[in-house]
Order: sequence, then C-alpha cells, then structure tokens
Amino acid sequence: MLRCIATDMDGTLLNSKQQISKENETALKLAQEKGIEVVVATGRSYYEAASVLEEAKIVCPIICVNGAEIRNSEGEKILSNPIPAELAKRVMNKLDEMDYYYELYSNSGTYTRDPKLGLAVLMDLFQSANREAVPWIQMEEEARKRFAEGVKVVEDYGMLVNEKSFELYKILVFDKDNEALQKAGIELEDPDLAITSSAFGNIEINYKSAQKGVALEAFVQERGISLAETLAIGDQLNDLSMLEIVGTAVAMGNAAEEIKQIAHYITATNNENGVAHAITKYMNLM
Repeated sequence: MLRCIATDMDGTLLNSKQQISKENETALKLAQEKGIEVVVATGRSYYEAASVLEEAKIVCPIICVNGAEIRNSEGEKILSNPIPAELAKRVMNKLDEMDYYYELYSNSGTYTRDPKLGLAVLMDLFQSANREAVPWIQMEEEARKRFAEGVKVVEDYGMLVNEKSFELYKILVFDKDNEALQKAGIELEDPDLAITSSAFGNIEINYKSAQKGVALEAFVQERGISLAETLAIGDQLNDLSMLEIVGTAVAMGNAAEEIKQIAHYITATNNENGVAHAITKYMNLM
C-alpha cells in the first residue's frame, strides 16, 4: 500500500529549465486526490522551494535544506536541525584554509561574502559540468538572478554565526574541480556532520541529524505511516539517506550511479517527466 511519496526537486521534480512539468504536476496532484501524502525533500531553502511549487499550484509539506528544516503545508516551521556555532566555525576555518568559495544557508536566508566571485565560480562550474541541455545565456541569467534576488551579502560570516538568533542550516561549497572538492569533503568529515553532494562541483555540509532520511522518517511516523508504505524519488547523493530506508526507492534516469545501484526502479530522466512515470507506475499497482 502506497501512502506517502517523497520527491527531490533539482534533477528530479524539476526539468533542466528549473520548472515542474505539467505531467509531474498532474501526477502529484492525482496522488494527493487519492489520499497519498506528498512531501518535497530538497537541498533548497524553504523560499527557493516554495516559489517553484507555488507556480505549479502544488501545496504540500517541504523537507528543506536536506532535512535541516521541515515546514508544513502552510509554510510554518515545525522542526529545525542547525549546525552548532562552534562546529560551524571549525568547518569554515578549514574551508578558508583550503581557499574554497562557500555560502551559508540559514533561518534568515542565504549568504555570500563575495557575489562576484560566486557568480564566476558558478559559471566555471556550469562550463565544467558541460550542461548542454541549457543554453549558456540562460545559465548566466539564472546565476545572476540568484545573486540579485536570493542571496544576501555579508562581510563577515563569523558575526552571523555568533548571533544567538542565527541558525545555520547548511554550508554549500562550490568548485569546478569536482574530484578535489570531493576529497576536501573527506578531509572535513566529522561524526557530527553529514556531508553530501547535490550536483557536480558542490558539497553540502549539514548537521548530522539534518538528513533527508532522518527528516522523512520523523515525518511519516508523525502521520502514522510506515517507511514500507513510502516511495522516495531522487537523483543525487543527498537523496541517498532517504532512498536507503523507504519501501520503494526510485532513481531518476539522470541519477548518479550510486543512486541507481540502490534503487528498486529507475524511471525516466527529469526532462522526460520521470517523476510522473514513477508515480503512475506505482499508483497503478495499488
């Protein structure tokens, strides 16, 4: 019996134009009409995720920032798992020593110390990843829009972290040398951290309890749903923790090989409405 569907956003629910296709939208709404709980589980902040869902008129709970925050269907925060301040400072000091560009995701927004460097890093990253599906001009527009509208500029990260009201949800690190960056992630490993990746050229650093799998398990238990009755769909390593624990794990056709290896089913790509295909397949088995 399928009672809950959890879907990642980027590379999964969203196509390469960063949109939810009509087919995916229809499938999710049909699942909701059948009484199936739908939850989005994303590395995005609440506001980044909610704006896209609003365009498609999809109303559902959101597991945000890899599980660092859970919001209900009304957008109210019901749980948060921030990185403790002293631990965050140690991580940031190491990243500064390694000379990596990184941003902070928090309860008060996303922060950068250098938007010009951030834009240059992102464009290098796009080029290195060879994202042929999206025109270069469109990628540049997306990156510029992100820094103009969604990222705040601050001179000193330390001052933010020292504020008592500040909750640091995620440290997002970028570099076009993906292999070196993944090795840096290994150097940063700590029993109190969860270090994953959501795309080529990034690592995402969260508190140990801020993982999609941990958040999804708490989410379904609170609703009296078992993990065996839950289907999860994803494409990258930050989806691994939830795909490993659910009754039905679905990998996107464009997923990382590690994700495909543990999946029960591999659906179509995010540009081929893979989420809709998977939902339709498993609802037909109900």
